[in-house]
Amino acid sequence: MAVYTEVDDQALSAFLELYDIGGLLSFKGIAEGVENSNYLLHTDAGSYILTLYEKRTNVEDLPFFLGLMNHLAAQDFPCPTPILQKSGNMLGSLAGRPAAIVSFLEGIWPRKPQPKHCGELGAGLARMHITGRDFDLTRQNALSVSGWRPLYNTCNGRADDVIAGLAQEIEKELDFFDANWPSDLPSGVIHADLFPDNVFFVQNKLSGFIDFYFACNDALVYDLAICLNAWCFEYDGAFNISKARAMLQSYTRIRPLNVQELAALPIMARGSALRFLLTRTYDWINTPEGALVRPKDPKECLTQMRFHQDVTSPAAYGLDV
Repeated sequence: MAVYTEVDDQALSAFLELYDIGGLLSFKGIAEGVENSNYLLHTDAGSYILTLYEKRTNVEDLPFFLGLMNHLAAQDFPCPTPILQKSGNMLGSLAGRPAAIVSFLEGIWPRKPQPKHCGELGAGLARMHITGRDFDLTRQNALSVSGWRPLYNTCNGRADDVIAGLAQEIEKELDFFDANWPSDLPSGVIHADLFPDNVFFVQNKLSGFIDFYFACNDALVYDLAICLNAWCFEYDGAFNISKARAMLQSYTRIRPLNVQELAALPIMARGSALRFLLTRTYDWINTPEGALVRPKDPKECLTQMRFHQDVTSPAAYGLDV
C-alpha cells in the first residue's frame, strides 16, 4: 500500500483552506504506486489527488515535475493539472512532507493491455514528446547509463542473492553500455516510467498519463524503448510483436523516427531492461520483510534484456525498415 505518511482530518482540512476547492467531504489512501503517499480527495468542488512526497523524492525536482504537468495540461495534453493555492503556489507542506494537489483524471489502467491499448499509447507518447518541446525547465536523467554502475554498486555485491549468476550478467551489460550507448539522438522531455498503471483509458481510448515523478530530459526514443518493455511482453516472458507494431506505428505516424533513432532502438530497449532490472534488484535487496510495499520481481526485466541482446534490427519489433 502506497501510504507511508498518515494524514488526519484536522490537518487536511487546514491544508485545504490554502486552496479554493471547497471543504473536505472525504478522503482515502490509494494503494497503488510505490514512491509517494497518495490520497483521493472529495471536496465541495469535486475530486482531486493529494500527493505527499516521501524521502526518495528530491524536493528540488518538484518544480520540474509539477511545472511539466501544468505545461502539458495547458496545451490540452491529457494529464493531471496541479491545483494552485490561493497564493499561486503549486507546492505546500502537510504532515511534515512537501505536498501538492492535482486534478482527478478519469479512467482505469489496463491490467491486460491489448494491441489497441498499445496503439493509443504510442500516439499519446508522440503527442507528449511534441507538446513538451517548448517546456523551459530541464532535469537530468539520474537513471540513465551514467547512473547504472553507481546504482549497481549500492547493491553491495548481493545481486546473486536475488538470482543466481545475476552479478556477472549485470557487470557484462554495464561494460557493454559504457562502450556502446548511443549519443546525439533527438532529445527532450520524457516520462521515463510509462508502465500500464500510469496510463488511463476510458472505453479503450486514452484518457491520460499520470505519475510524472521520473520525468526528465533524455533521448526521446529511450522513452519509446521503456514502453516496449513495459507493454509488449506477456506474463510468460514472450514478446508480443503485434503490441509492439501497434505502438510503434501509431507513434511514428505522429513523430517519425530518424535513421539514427531506428538503429538505436534495440540497444535502447536493452538498456531500459537493465535500468529496471537494477532498480528492482536494489528494491528486492533493500525492502524490509513485512513492508507495506511489495517489491517488483526483477526476473521479468532479465528476460527482456536477454531478448533484446539478440535483436539486430527494429524489424524485430514490427517496424518496416
